Amino acid sequence: MCGINGIITYDKVSENDLSKRLNSMNQLIFHRGPDEDGAHISANDKVNVAMGMRRLSIIDLSTGKQPIYSNNGSISIVFNGEIYNYRQLKESLLNDGFTFKTTSDTEVILKLYEQKGTEGFKELDGMFAFSIHDKNKNKVYIARDYFGEKPLYYINLENEFIFGSELKSIIKQIPHRPEICKEGLNQYFRLTYIPAPYTIYNGIKKLPSNYYIEYDLASKSFNIKILKSEAPVEKRDISFKDAKNLVYDNVMKSVESRSIADVSLGTFLSGGVDSSIVSLCLAEISDKKINTFSIGFEKKQYDESDKSQLVAKLIDSNHHKFVVNEDDFKTNLDEILLNFDEPFADSSALPTYLVSNKARDYVKVALTGDGGDEVFGGYNKYYMGKLNNKYTSLVPKYAHNHILNLAKKLLRTKDDNRGKRFKLNRLLKAFNYNGDHYWNIISLAFTEDEKQELLRETYLINDTFKEVKTKTGQEYPKTLTDFRIVDKHVSLEGDMLVKVDRASMLTSLECRAPFLNKTLWDLTNSLPEKYLLNKWSKKYILKEAFKDHFPDDFLNKSKMGFGVPVGDWLKSNLKNELLSYIDSGFIKTQGLFNYEYVQSLVLNHINSKQDNSMRVWCFYVFQKWYLNTYSII
Repeated sequence: MCGINGIITYDKVSENDLSKRLNSMNQLIFHRGPDEDGAHISANDKVNVAMGMRRLSIIDLSTGKQPIYSNNGSISIVFNGEIYNYRQLKESLLNDGFTFKTTSDTEVILKLYEQKGTEGFKELDGMFAFSIHDKNKNKVYIARDYFGEKPLYYINLENEFIFGSELKSIIKQIPHRPEICKEGLNQYFRLTYIPAPYTIYNGIKKLPSNYYIEYDLASKSFNIKILKSEAPVEKRDISFKDAKNLVYDNVMKSVESRSIADVSLGTFLSGGVDSSIVSLCLAEISDKKINTFSIGFEKKQYDESDKSQLVAKLIDSNHHKFVVNEDDFKTNLDEILLNFDEPFADSSALPTYLVSNKARDYVKVALTGDGGDEVFGGYNKYYMGKLNNKYTSLVPKYAHNHILNLAKKLLRTKDDNRGKRFKLNRLLKAFNYNGDHYWNIISLAFTEDEKQELLRETYLINDTFKEVKTKTGQEYPKTLTDFRIVDKHVSLEGDMLVKVDRASMLTSLECRAPFLNKTLWDLTNSLPEKYLLNKWSKKYILKEAFKDHFPDDFLNKSKMGFGVPVGDWLKSNLKNELLSYIDSGFIKTQGLFNYEYVQSLVLNHINSKQDNSMRVWCFYVFQKWYLNTYSII
């Protein structure tokens, strides 16, 4: 696990100057790999290639230093991540006559590339971002894993191509402050984050998950190509019992494959279905007690640590519960939010950082339950998606508009309490008669109409999700499978995995997600949808596969998730800072927002006239980024 950076430049520069630039990029991501660094620099009269990395040593502690080179030195690689099937791949390569200098998974990628070229990339089971410089072909290849667990950003300039694991490294290498990207801006204020391929900056892109860049050094051109096929999986004719056994076996195998390490590891145990099952599986395959970690909150409304303690007792783990309060969040707030390098308003990043920071005192790797909801159909929003068709067929549009107006009065809340009123109001606002209701459901901040009021006309775009609709082939998602495909490419890649990667790597902790396994994804896509969402039971087949290992009905208990009361903070400790962000002079200078709208939005929330927690938090995080990052570039 580490971070990578790279520069391809056609400018006349000395190797020393190029080395300094690369080292500067590496130092900015020191937290991703504090154990060691490495650099590959290749310079000639036509083009200079520099690739660097910071390493967090997890596998092959003694000989896994990067870069790693082919036997004749013509091919080099820098790598961020873990390849979980590297031992099987290595055995096959050994049988084919390849020799190895290390016991690392990095060298396996290199040898696989030597054997099969880019076709070998599709055989990798893991989380990764890597770059390969092949002098023989005069090309550089840059790849990102199937789900997008590891980040990769890039910018293509007139005479340079720059890439890296985090935006901060790239920003420091470009000559001028980039303009704000309209597409990224609009997506952020709808979703609270920005999924690939956009960033908040014009010209800087995220490499989409499951793609690789083929950069031709001779022509200064590049193509973006798919890594593994995403063709629809053929549905199986399989009984529920047989499918349940397959799920059990594949989850166990995935946890086992993701537990390979030469260092200590444990699990994040929230007490929910996914983390409980992962912890159970790891405890069963381990020959000693495992470490489990949970966060408890002083505010009981947000505290569910009793569930995690019950599971810890059941699997006999060394359980570590950390109780945090508002002061813990305040102390680390700026460090956490600004580390994302662009506005990112998922408030659960705060407790994710805190539990990672605490766990790092005990382990170097933590397994998580991330991805379980997407793979097995576990979100409440999947109900909402199914309900839309029934609701719109029964309730005429004119009647719905009356219901909405009534709901604004009856369901209005004044505090950050995400209870039944909040959920019902969100559901009613998401209902849509145009067929694209699911895009409303996943919009956690502003609706399209609200966004039109928020942003000035020069920054608005017509269809916020046009490109992602094309990429997913899901302009009008209707089925559970459609919803899950959208989530894989949008909320999973753009939110969940970004949150975990940045929050954990900021503490130099590696997180692995056993549910994010293409074999599991393909398996659940091949099953009848009723096996996943059975009437009102979410993740039905996963729960049934493991229910005998837990107390009766434990896996059916509701769970709130990593919620934090940001709405309350915006009225108290963050109030003065928030008010400075709606200063009329500042808003006018920015030229992004309609002043009257943001003033009303913020003041109504602060004065408890209306709970605008999600929208105001989204605005607050953007303004913090703007002042502390964008304004000083």
